[in-house]
Amino acid sequence: MGTRADFYVGRGKNAEWLGSVAWDGHPGGFDRQGLMDATDEEGFRAAVAAELASRDDATTVEIGWPWPWKDSHSTDYAYAFEGGTVHAAAFGSSWFNPREEEPEDLDEHVAEFPNMAERKSVASGARSGLLVVGS
Repeated sequence: MGTRADFYVGRGKNAEWLGSVAWDGHPGGFDRQGLMDATDEEGFRAAVAAELASRDDATTVEIGWPWPWKDSHSTDYAYAFEGGTVHAAAFGSSWFNPREEEPEDLDEHVAEFPNMAERKSVASGARSGLLVVGS
């Protein structure tokens, strides 16, 4: 299975979802300048848009929420730009600085996210991050 990631501007139930990726969504999986080290919202939005446009496994807002779950608590990583910096949460854990820290308290779902149930467009194929093993 892939390491999925969701991208937001803002944190909490009113955050704006920008899109998602199904593969290599861990903090070290992105080479694009500005994605993890953005200092302004415009730069973060541009870096996320460029990342999504460059990948076959990306889902944009126009396509709809790609996961069968209702929010980012079940997504490997969520990234949010707020207060002049990029924050990350792993499986809804406490927010941390993805450039300097590792996720902690993975059993605690303390981060809040928007409910995306009404925007579901569950993906299959490259955008799902699902591996099917056959014999």
